[in-house]
Amino acid sequence: MKLIPIPAFNDNYIWMLHHYQRAVVVDPGDAQPVFKALQSLGLTLEAILVTHHHQDHTGGVAALRQATGAQVFGPSMERMPEPLQRMADGQTLCALGLTFEVLHVPGHTAGHVAYFAHVPNQSPVLFCGDTLFSAGCGRLFEGTPAQMLQSLTRLAALPAATRVCCAHEYTLGSLQFALAVEPDNADTAAYQQRAQALRQAHQPTLPSTLALERLVNPFLRTHLPAVAHAVQQRNNHAHSPVDVFAALRAWKDQF
Repeated sequence: MKLIPIPAFNDNYIWMLHHYQRAVVVDPGDAQPVFKALQSLGLTLEAILVTHHHQDHTGGVAALRQATGAQVFGPSMERMPEPLQRMADGQTLCALGLTFEVLHVPGHTAGHVAYFAHVPNQSPVLFCGDTLFSAGCGRLFEGTPAQMLQSLTRLAALPAATRVCCAHEYTLGSLQFALAVEPDNADTAAYQQRAQALRQAHQPTLPSTLALERLVNPFLRTHLPAVAHAVQQRNNHAHSPVDVFAALRAWKDQF
């Protein structure tokens, strides 16, 4: 089972998981790089998983479905390119012999979902769209801070070894902010050096792991005194966990 991030647009990743000659792709905003990967690797597209309705995640779905006959799975509560199998929280789907669990993770959009699967003899995989980024999280376009905090808490509770397959290469910018929040976090500083080396070598920083994200991602660490204190230095009204998270997200929006 091989996992590949296919670059698209300026900073998107279309994730491809393939086993022998069968493949699954996640959030194909552009069909052309997927067609190129399928052809170069000699793969047949079996399924398309979509996390949310934004065009940079759905733009290539129709062309791929029409050309390959792949089955499309997407969130139950969002506008999607029809036809597709709509998936709600707690449901499962099967592809490549794997069972993917659907997790409703609102915040970035109201109906955003993530897909989680155990992989035999490998670490689990999480396709989290724009909910969780490495060292960051998505903007709140349609959901509330309380929803996003709950969504991130849910994802953070998955197994530590889980490979985190984010849909954007935002890692370096997110790490700059993470170090502004926790300047003494040695794990974040070390990760920044590794990430910089990868990008200088034109390599992706992703996938991350949940074990790493728990150490460096301030949006998964709002329950810790150091993060809460940093937020409260800027907003002394942020007392509850949701208030701290909301103030942290507002800080990032202006960073």
